Amino acid sequence: MGEKIQRGLIWEIVQLDSSLKMSVFEDSGCASIRHYSQCTISRSYLNRLCGDINDALAKANNSGSLETGAFEGFKKNCLLLWDHLVTKSVKEKLKNSVSDSLVLILDEELLHVPWELLYTGDDFISLKFNLGRLVRTRFGEPGKTYRGYSHKLRMLIIANPTGDLSSSYSEGLYIKKSLEKKHRMLHVDFKSTRVDSMFIKKNIRDYDMVHFAGHCEYDAEKPEYSGWVLSDGRFSSRDIAELGDNFPSLIFAHSCHSAGALDGVSAADIHKNTHGLASSFLCAGVRHYIGSVRKIEDTVGSGFAREFYRQAMGGKTVGESVRLSRLHLTRQYGASSIFWAGYVLYGNPSAGLGIPCTRKSPRMMGFPSLVLTRWKRLCIAVCVPFFIALAAYFFLPAMTMRPGTYAQFLGARASFRSGENENVVRICENIIFRDAMFLPAYPLLAQALQRMGKSDEALKYYFQFVLYCQRKNDVNLLAESYVNIGWLYHGRGEYEKAKEFYQNALSISGKHNDKLHEAAALRKLAVWYMDKGEDNRALELLTKSSEINRERINAPGHRYNLACDYFDLGLVFSNKDDYTAAREFYSKSLALFQKMKRTDELSDYYFNLGEIYLFENNYEKALQNYMKGLKIDSLQGNRPSIASDYVMIGELYFEMGNAEIAGEYFRKAESLADEIGAPVELASAYYNLGLLYKSKSAENKAREYFRLAQEIYRPMGIPDYEEVKKELSSLGR
Repeated sequence: MGEKIQRGLIWEIVQLDSSLKMSVFEDSGCASIRHYSQCTISRSYLNRLCGDINDALAKANNSGSLETGAFEGFKKNCLLLWDHLVTKSVKEKLKNSVSDSLVLILDEELLHVPWELLYTGDDFISLKFNLGRLVRTRFGEPGKTYRGYSHKLRMLIIANPTGDLSSSYSEGLYIKKSLEKKHRMLHVDFKSTRVDSMFIKKNIRDYDMVHFAGHCEYDAEKPEYSGWVLSDGRFSSRDIAELGDNFPSLIFAHSCHSAGALDGVSAADIHKNTHGLASSFLCAGVRHYIGSVRKIEDTVGSGFAREFYRQAMGGKTVGESVRLSRLHLTRQYGASSIFWAGYVLYGNPSAGLGIPCTRKSPRMMGFPSLVLTRWKRLCIAVCVPFFIALAAYFFLPAMTMRPGTYAQFLGARASFRSGENENVVRICENIIFRDAMFLPAYPLLAQALQRMGKSDEALKYYFQFVLYCQRKNDVNLLAESYVNIGWLYHGRGEYEKAKEFYQNALSISGKHNDKLHEAAALRKLAVWYMDKGEDNRALELLTKSSEINRERINAPGHRYNLACDYFDLGLVFSNKDDYTAAREFYSKSLALFQKMKRTDELSDYYFNLGEIYLFENNYEKALQNYMKGLKIDSLQGNRPSIASDYVMIGELYFEMGNAEIAGEYFRKAESLADEIGAPVELASAYYNLGLLYKSKSAENKAREYFRLAQEIYRPMGIPDYEEVKKELSSLGR
């Protein structure tokens, strides 16, 4: 199977005595004349800038962050490097380019320059472009034979070959486990401890990909003997040259100091070491080599590698997979973290691994919040009726004193379950008008208004609920009201307000040993962290919540909460691409809901299960489940949920290649979300419409929709904003 090549830019740089000659042109193969420009450089000034940048990389703390203010200084140095090295005409072409791929062709003498970290004033070029290096060298000849692609790829993971790096062993196992779900397209062999050079020499050419996690040493006196450290010595550049060609297509050298900062080794030598190995592998037939130029902490390295393989095995090009993995680190560790800055790719960034294409739709990479919207709707749907029942329990004595009012309330609750939301509003407003202290009417009324898309009115009644709970000094219902208010703000994308109310609920419930609402608040906070892209923190909170509810499972409220916990745990594992675990938790959740006869509230179950089928390319079952979920939401009159349903169904049709029907659903979502003032759903519709127009090369329309989505996501502080920003950047100005 041939690999897919995307056209991009080529930036060619030649060093003359005290100047650089450079040219940027499209990789079209058609240009017979190429314009070049020239700039004078100061070697001492260049070396100082490179030294300051590499010093900053070395001084980052264990969280990858620089000290306060140091990150701005780091960016300024990278901007100065851009100003000093890049000619005006090349700057304009790179800043205004609509291409997403950039091949950097360099002379060997320029390898010590951290080109990936050039800062344009708007962004680093390795975050803007899918960037790869090619090097002009006077040594060696390129391999004549490249391995062909088979239907099923083979991968070798070499982890901790010297037996003294437990973290490298864990990394290898972690990556192996994460790739097990790809067993139909990829066979993975794992090798650790007592890995000697003979094993490597005999077996390395049997594989399409090799991931190495261990030591790498640089020999300054004899660079050809630099290489991977094995149980009996090194596998060096010289060994690679002796083996000839037909090497793996991809080598990922994720070494401890693989190209990272060694004591007494200069920045220039670090890059030479990286290139020395990269060049040897490339000359032997390797298409892509990935190494690092600084020490990468264990958990970070594993996260980058796993994200890289997830993207590459999903059909992304190697360059895009590296860039998306860099962005993954910036989202996970913050904007000032420079973990992402340590990686270098040698090879054509526009080439893929030549695997059968099973990637998710492009819209998925920027849409963690779409899945979370489904999560949020489930919690609203399944938790509020429980809180209503709980309120009824607490106020049963008062209700029995007013049997007519209580009968009306029961009628409103029945109307709510059948989706007659206008009737619920009419009855509950009548109850409150006649008896303002009949508290169960407030959350039921607010939830009906939320379904109708009237969140401002719903919020008004929730705050009235708070006021009367405080008057009655009912701390349990006060904790419930704080959870409800936080959830409403959450659904509107007002994250800081939501977190404040969740924490208030936790404080009150913890102080008064109210385990039911403590568990509910923990679960809501878990969703908050999932929206922020922090799945591990979410998993920690859900574990606490589920432990509380399992210990009290005989109580109906806790059993109900546990069903929600299981569902949310399924979503966490789905986010982590562990679909086996996700299905297991979804099944546990479904069993509890069915046992409680609450099958009318399973819209989100069908949508999330449908998404798993989508990821597995089983489009028929995905659509069947989506339509079941849409039917439930329609019967309940849940308009915000219906808007999100339309987006997800549109995504499915987009994935299936039916852009026309996809567009119809996206526009229906846009219209409904705009009508009811649902910002998260509206931003999702805008983003998808942007992707749709981008796929049609209608860049002006795509840019228009991306900007609309960006403006909504901007104040939310969630990963979606950065994804939209990158899409806009890919379109140029």
